[in-house]
Amino acid sequence: MKVRRPWFFLFFILFMFSFSKVSAQKMETLFYVVDSEDSVQSCRKNVGSISLIAPQTYKLDEHGVLWGSADPRIIELAKKNGVKVMPLVVNPGFNQAMFHKLLLDPQAQSIAIRSMVEECKRQGYSGMQFDFENVPVTDKDAFTGFYQLAAEAFHSSGLAISIAVVPRTSDFPGSTDYSKWIFENWRGVYDYKALSKAGDFISLMTYDQHTHRTTPGPVAGIPWMEAVLQFVLTEVAPEKISLGIPLYSEYWYPYAQGDQVHAWGRSASFLEAKGLADRFKAGIQWDDREKTSWVVYQRDGLNEYLYVEDAKSLQPKLDLVKKYKLRGFSAWRLGQEDPQIWSLLPNLGR
Repeated sequence: MKVRRPWFFLFFILFMFSFSKVSAQKMETLFYVVDSEDSVQSCRKNVGSISLIAPQTYKLDEHGVLWGSADPRIIELAKKNGVKVMPLVVNPGFNQAMFHKLLLDPQAQSIAIRSMVEECKRQGYSGMQFDFENVPVTDKDAFTGFYQLAAEAFHSSGLAISIAVVPRTSDFPGSTDYSKWIFENWRGVYDYKALSKAGDFISLMTYDQHTHRTTPGPVAGIPWMEAVLQFVLTEVAPEKISLGIPLYSEYWYPYAQGDQVHAWGRSASFLEAKGLADRFKAGIQWDDREKTSWVVYQRDGLNEYLYVEDAKSLQPKLDLVKKYKLRGFSAWRLGQEDPQIWSLLPNLGR
């Protein structure tokens, strides 16, 4: 026994090392791609760290008509590297009235589902992801029913189906007019439990905590992200949750159009955000509570703000995926990221 024990411990250590290495590679890394060259080139350069490519490419109208196409370069790249493709289908412009009409029309839904399944088979997709937003809470049951019908059809055809959902921290709208409005039109429609049960997973869009409609603040502060996760985990198994991660920054500035003058915000790539900080000689600061980088500087005597998503702010988000043993993450979008993030992600070994 004394002779064998060192070999046993050596075997155990090697086994645990191999197991931890494999486990680290099991994190599903979903990256969204849009129809822009920066997105395509980032995908091409970093495909070794991507397990699922999700092009935002298809649209669906009130008649159930599906249209769109993925960049053939993306499809070819995915096939060559053994990466699954799961394109998004959206209500164009997140048109609320259009999608409401679809939910009232069983025939249009049938046409839509049949078209989506046929397109997946034709293109060799692993499935599709629903990304229907700006849907009123009053359409909750109809929306859930549409997704359940689609999931049955996809699964019976050997295809996967997922859904991107807008996050909330409770079923109570909140205390302000803004929180009531966003709950009624964006957050409240998603039945997390029923949607996760019907489909393969949900991409929890834990970003846009602050937007162009709000005061300046983090795109995705860690306390808020964790509060969302803790609420959703009461209804959804962790292996069915893909944590939404922003790769874009947010930029707030004074805005004027005609006689309409107000503060405004918009998304910005990491390159643009860093360029603005450099241009105005403003150092990038770190908010240790929110775990995010930010910048403030003056232009013509008025403050402008940047909340910057970079490699430093990505790490705490990856830590959430590991802490709660989630399926992985869904990152919006390729082409906007800090190039340094790729050093934090595993090469999946394809």
